[in-house]
Amino acid sequence: MIAALLLIVGAYLLGSVSSAIIVCRLMGLPDPRTQGSNNPGATNVLRIGGKKAAGITLLGDSLKGLVPMLVAHLLDASPAVLAATGLAAFLGHLYPLFFGFLGGKGVATALGVQFGLYWPIGLSVAAIWLFTAKVLEISSASALVCMALAPVIVWAFWPEPVLIWVQVLISSILFWRHRSNIRNLLIGSEDKITGAEK
Repeated sequence: MIAALLLIVGAYLLGSVSSAIIVCRLMGLPDPRTQGSNNPGATNVLRIGGKKAAGITLLGDSLKGLVPMLVAHLLDASPAVLAATGLAAFLGHLYPLFFGFLGGKGVATALGVQFGLYWPIGLSVAAIWLFTAKVLEISSASALVCMALAPVIVWAFWPEPVLIWVQVLISSILFWRHRSNIRNLLIGSEDKITGAEK
């Protein structure tokens, strides 16, 4: 029980480390909370800093979800502990202790959690994101489509109720965090993926 609690708390604390803010500071870029969409995530870093900064941010945010899940597997955690660990890392990114509880929208960290849970789940979700992004060229739409399908993918590969319901919760929170993007999509004003020139 103590090991499980330490794992869950550790996952939240790791999730609370904002890759976007740290990368922008180290690379001399504007604070992502004050530029572009004001979201400390990889897509906004792409807008203000280009591909390299965005790639590092994406990797950092993904690792925040992946690493705690791998540790949980090494400790032979139960599905309930795996689910709680993934949720804690995701919530840490959204509501980071170290940055005033104002975090990103959670797509990359959720994907890291999915890869850490079982790599075919993460690979399937990532493939859906990439395909949708190729077709629509809109990051938020790609995120919404792949995360809407994520609970079905978890069910297909690992039909454990607690894992499925936690993914439903993660996807629901992610949709809530994207509510402004959804409004923009509905009126046709959502930004396309940019930054390729940098």
